Order: sequence, then C-alpha cells, then structure tokens
Amino acid sequence: MKKIIPLLLFIGGFYGFAHAQNNANYGSNAEAGRYANIRGFKMYYEQYGTGSPLLIIHGNGGDISNFKNQIPYFMKNYHVILADSRAQGKSVDTGDSLSYEQMTDDLNALLDTLHLDSCYVIGWSDGGINGLLLAMRHPDKVKKLAVTGANLWPDTTAVDPWIYKWAMDYNDSLRRAPKTAENKNELKLFHLLSYEPHISLAALHKIQCQTLVIGGDHDVIRPEHTMLIARNISKGQLWILPNSGHSTPVVYASEFNNTVDSFFKHRYRNITKMGRLY
Repeated sequence: MKKIIPLLLFIGGFYGFAHAQNNANYGSNAEAGRYANIRGFKMYYEQYGTGSPLLIIHGNGGDISNFKNQIPYFMKNYHVILADSRAQGKSVDTGDSLSYEQMTDDLNALLDTLHLDSCYVIGWSDGGINGLLLAMRHPDKVKKLAVTGANLWPDTTAVDPWIYKWAMDYNDSLRRAPKTAENKNELKLFHLLSYEPHISLAALHKIQCQTLVIGGDHDVIRPEHTMLIARNISKGQLWILPNSGHSTPVVYASEFNNTVDSFFKHRYRNITKMGRLY
C-alpha cells in the first residue's frame, strides 16, 4: 500500500514538504547523531549548538528532519536535542502497540541518559501532546513549554470533522491491508492518532510551567480546542496564527521561531483587573 505520509496534515502532525526539503542532512547527520538504549529499543537522536537545553519533539510519522527550519535558528543560543520517537524515523520498535505516555517516558529517559535535569520544550502535533504529558508526568524536566497543533482527545470537538473521518477511514483500509511489517507499523501510528490521547482538563491543571499553546486558525485541531488547552493551564498563553493550517513551524517558520524564542526569554505576566487594559 502506498504511504500516505506526504499529505502534510492532520491530528498526528504529518510533515509534508518539511521532509522533502531537508538540505542540511538533519535526521541523518553522522556527526550529530547517536543511538541510546532507551526502555527496550534504540532511540536515534541528534544534538546541535550550545546553551540552555531545548528538546524539540516531532509529530506522528515524522522525524528529526521536520525541524530543518528550527534547528539552525535555535542552535545559535540553545543546546538543541531532537529524537526520532519510538517506531518512527530511525528509532525502530517492533511492538504491537504504542501510546503517548510510552513515548513521553522514552523522552524522559533520553534526558536522563544525557544527564539533563530540565530543558525548554517545543512540540508539534503528536509532539505537542508528548510535551503536555512530559510537563504532567515529569514536571521537573520542563522549564517552559511551547506546543503547536496538540489535542487532548480524539473526537470532532477537538479535530476538524473532515480530517477525523479521513483518519478513521484510513485506519479501516490499513486493517484490511496485507499484514506486512510496514503496514503493521503504519497501523500502529494511525491507531494512536485516531483513538488517543485521553487527557482530561483536570490533568492539565497539573502543568505548572509557563506554556505557550499555538494553533492555526484553520488547523486540523479546532481553534476553540486550542484555546481550551491554554485556558486550563495555570500559566498558559495562547497564540492563534491567522491564515494558517497545521504546519505552523514550516509555513510560518520565521514568525514561529521568533515568537517561541521570545516566549522562552520573557517571564509570565499575571494579567488581571486593570492590568487587562495594558
């Protein structure tokens, strides 16, 4: 069955032309890349630059190369760490199932392996979900968090109805397809994005770090759902990009990099009462 990854869109963060335009060999850099034995599999990761640690997490079916627009920018002032999540990119995993909690704990273990006690975090789509879970499950690891295109649950209150139906229909076609190793892995990823996550609003209240929640005004994640996430994090901030879909780090790379970098550098303002006038 022909791979559908180049469609660029949806809840899981498929990456489209970000992958095709990998000019700097990100994701296949022999000098920057290493493997770490993490929780039963070999996780591939790359590191760039020096400074405060910054973990960047890709979306469903993606890999390190998706952030070709972010790595050169952030490596000037940060120690940038990127990894291929379990069962994606170069991080092969032959297990039958996959969960966001599992991938989140993998990232926590990678940070432990690198002897990093805390870092800034950027997550796109599924990577945004992982970022939220990292701040909930391992709060000491996250200094500040920026997520774009993340969702809390898998239904049409969170996800555009057309995209939701497309993903569910594709799940059905994968289940009917021959059980090759490639199809088995793809089904595992599509099952994840179609039937998970299940994060309650109460769980979001556990996040204590300053968090920037980002989405496009025409994202596959409904803007009202993105706002719901921001409003249920005590130090949550909201940025909705106009005339934007799901690929905010690609289509609006310069604006994305500058805004997230500024967010990392500035303290949270508790804006209440008359302060709302300023």
